[in-house]
Amino acid sequence: MIEFKLPDVGEGMHEAEIVRWLVKAGDKVKADQVMLEIQTDKALVEIPAPVAGIVAEIRAKEGQMVPVGTVLITFDTATAPKPAEKPILEPVLAIASAKAISNGASVVSHPSRVRAAPAVRKKAWELDIDLSVVQSSSPDGRVLLQDVLNYAEHRPTTDVGVLLAAPTNGKNQTEEITPGEVPTPPDVEKIAPPPPPINIQASEEETRKPLVGLRRRIAERMELSWRTIPHVSTFEEVDAGNLSALRTQLAPAAEKRGIKLTYLPLLVKAAIYALKKTPIFNSSLDDKSREVIYKNYYHIGLATATPDGLMVPVLRHADKLTLLELAVEINRLAEGARNRSLKANELSGSTFTITNYGSYGGSVGTPIINPPEAAILGVGRIADKPVVLEGQIVVRPIMPLCLSFDHRLIDGADSGVFTNHLKEVLETPALLMLDSKF
Repeated sequence: MIEFKLPDVGEGMHEAEIVRWLVKAGDKVKADQVMLEIQTDKALVEIPAPVAGIVAEIRAKEGQMVPVGTVLITFDTATAPKPAEKPILEPVLAIASAKAISNGASVVSHPSRVRAAPAVRKKAWELDIDLSVVQSSSPDGRVLLQDVLNYAEHRPTTDVGVLLAAPTNGKNQTEEITPGEVPTPPDVEKIAPPPPPINIQASEEETRKPLVGLRRRIAERMELSWRTIPHVSTFEEVDAGNLSALRTQLAPAAEKRGIKLTYLPLLVKAAIYALKKTPIFNSSLDDKSREVIYKNYYHIGLATATPDGLMVPVLRHADKLTLLELAVEINRLAEGARNRSLKANELSGSTFTITNYGSYGGSVGTPIINPPEAAILGVGRIADKPVVLEGQIVVRPIMPLCLSFDHRLIDGADSGVFTNHLKEVLETPALLMLDSKF
């Protein structure tokens, strides 16, 4: 009898939610057959069977939160047929999980096998990297995701697709990604324990559904943000006339290249302009060491509405991308978020987030900060409004903005400086040309 335990499918994962079983007791399964979907803090992950055999027992229910190392399922392999010979490069998550997961199952691994989490093996396979040549930075010898990305960054390549999906700036990837992954839960819970749950009596006139999957994770993240970060929000209005004119001028040229140009790439460029002028907004607070971490890279989170709830895919090194490259990457990330095909590293590590509720008709809102970031920018719908211009009342297209920030790090005066820089470049977008390299 083989016991399969919940593995760590991402760096530092402590628990996951059982979303959906794709097998049941008595089913015959093949090695590497997807048997289960779990929801981690960052993504929906498919888990393949580690062996071929018959499902003896399923020990975790759908909707249940289980810690890493918990036995999820058992297999009877006594009568299972011997698996066929496999090619060297196995597909996607199969090789990335089934064999690496042997740390969580009662299966003996080959002693020379490189130690790495399934998500790390999957990324190595996608980048065509042999894990045996990647140097580990972990004390226990495990190859981490940062190790793979660092190796890929310094390996000569001309793959434009890879460069666009994960652009780099020539710096050590480990130094850039690690600061954004601030360990908060243990210390945060000590500082601000959650309030006791409210007991609501059931009623026959009500319909109840469990809070599961992505919706549960969103709730947990919002609770963490609101409980641990003292939010302050400031509001500003921007004359979007020149911005609208620039988009109208550039849109036809973008369409000829098969690219739809929205306002969002322009907003990202403007936000980076303001972030470079006010670095504290591109920082985070390490709760454990009580240090402010200033990020010298710009990974912009994009709050995206999906059928399952809000997700935040990340534009990595957004300051290194052209306007058209931003448009392409934004469209790819948005589509990937909607169909739940994004990888865990595409949903983490952001340094500053933009939520464009104007895209679905929203005007004014107060966005909640995406931990461990220091601020988030909310952008409302552009609408014609009467304003006073040179002593005359005129109608102009106005874009409402809301900036929410962490008051432990940022004061009102700082927010005024940031929004002034942002307003300056949004109202005069030609300023972006001053720092452009052709």
